[in-house]
Amino acid sequence: MSFTIAEQCPARLNRSELAVPGSSTKFLEKAPQSGADVIFLDLEDAVAPDDKERARKNVIEALNDFDWGGKTLSVRINGLDTHYMYRDVVDVVEQAGDKIDLIMIPKAGTAADIYAVDMLITQIEIAKGYKKRIGLEMIIETALGMQNVHEIAAASPRNESLHFGVADYAASTKARTTSIGGPHPEYHVLTDADEGGKREVHWGDVWHYAIARMVVAARANGLRPLDGPFGDIKDPEGYKAQAMRAAVLGCEGKWAIHPSQVDLANQLYSPSDAELNKATRILEAMEQAQKEGKGAVTLDGRLIDIASIKQAQVMIKKAEEIAARKAG
Repeated sequence: MSFTIAEQCPARLNRSELAVPGSSTKFLEKAPQSGADVIFLDLEDAVAPDDKERARKNVIEALNDFDWGGKTLSVRINGLDTHYMYRDVVDVVEQAGDKIDLIMIPKAGTAADIYAVDMLITQIEIAKGYKKRIGLEMIIETALGMQNVHEIAAASPRNESLHFGVADYAASTKARTTSIGGPHPEYHVLTDADEGGKREVHWGDVWHYAIARMVVAARANGLRPLDGPFGDIKDPEGYKAQAMRAAVLGCEGKWAIHPSQVDLANQLYSPSDAELNKATRILEAMEQAQKEGKGAVTLDGRLIDIASIKQAQVMIKKAEEIAARKAG
């Protein structure tokens, strides 16, 4: 282990993160009943320019008037390249800063972007006398943001999570797709021809590199990495596939852009009974091995060691967090 230890961000259950447009009072009213771990009230992409001011007022009213039942609440502000952004931060934090947990920064491009938002929030918190520190979550959705993802991740002690915004990232990199997440039929390789001349097509994951790089930046700085939206709300199997490949790479959760995706994310990012059973057996086997002075042991024919303990402990801790949420 390096002498440099990454300080971990505040622990929050973040399997699912539901997007709720601030311009829709109907969706805002339904949001408190959602089973999502985190809800972000959106002032950016889901809100038309003419509705920005009204959406901001709707969000402030919803934060102050609704019973959110202890849910983790975030507000996605507009980009730093717009004239809406400063008003989003000032009005929301001044008028409802004690009700929110996080501010989501879209299209984060440089560490200076994070510094700017941090500065505004800090001044307001001091002026208002807030005791709770608002955290930051950043969407990596541009080529500039991906280039600077490590600096962004380390830019502020408020930072809590990085999110991969696949649609804007695709536009920024001029990728040949109009889908929001998911595979692409042209991103594939061909096997060599068999005796009959037949060649198999194997699709690849066009977003693998971007998510893997974001995960490394997040984990190296003690942050939560999350996969962003999957646009086809009528394709639950496609959503599951995308969520699981992100989970395998280290993501902690995924966005839900429709309420039907919330339960899918919660299920997919929760340890299964079989996984928990194996994690428990690993801890028990290693405890016995250590009593016998051994640093490693076999379990079910596979080597387990100190690293196995860490993996098992992560899974057990996640299960405990989920149980605590249900009990609360």
